[in-house]
Amino acid sequence: MVRGVSEQREYVSEPTAGRRFSIDSLVRLSEALPSSSWRLDGVARALQDAATEDWEDCGIVTDALWLARRTSLRRVGPWPVIYDRLRLTTFCSGVGAAWAERRTNVYANGHLVIEAASLWVPVDPRGFPVRIPQTFHEIFGEAMMGRRVSGRVPLSAPSEGASRRPWPLRRADLDVIGHVNNAAVWQAVAEVVDTPVDEVDVIHHGPVEEGHAVELVSDENAIWLVVDGEVRVSARVLRAAHDGGR
Repeated sequence: MVRGVSEQREYVSEPTAGRRFSIDSLVRLSEALPSSSWRLDGVARALQDAATEDWEDCGIVTDALWLARRTSLRRVGPWPVIYDRLRLTTFCSGVGAAWAERRTNVYANGHLVIEAASLWVPVDPRGFPVRIPQTFHEIFGEAMMGRRVSGRVPLSAPSEGASRRPWPLRRADLDVIGHVNNAAVWQAVAEVVDTPVDEVDVIHHGPVEEGHAVELVSDENAIWLVVDGEVRVSARVLRAAHDGGR
């Protein structure tokens, strides 16, 4: 029996005060499976876009880049399919010494369908962690309501008998500091797991970088990206009951 992601991650409610930011989107042809279901990497990209646009809109001037350390999501309504109209509302739900948690609600055709919680770490252009600036607290602090979050993530190791295959990297997978982008990592998860799903938890234990020889390791409910025998990314999945693709 697989432990549910929701037992590990708290999905706090949308705040009644403080900064919230929304963007509109669409389940596009390039993000849909042959079944028409929204792929997991499409979900990850939409969450990342909402976070980026919120950060740009708030007007904080800094050289820091934000890297995803952990992203958890759970389905709370019908899973989106191609051409569903989406609205993503995001807000900061907690902070630590050098990381922050971002909550995002995904609405499809006006109904809440997915809740996500991501732990993000600010880094300088060389990839080294930096402190969260005071202006961040001034802009996002009211929505956080004083909530503190831990930056620790659980360790993970492939199960005995898990299947293994190479996972070739492409230049299109890389971000501006040479790491494999978070949404590209979710493509590896989407290679193994079809949607809909009930819960997913993806953790970055270490960077996957250009030139790495990556193994994609998987069993029924988990995926790992392994470099030189070391787990760099792990994912746990709770698959959805059959519901006609919705």
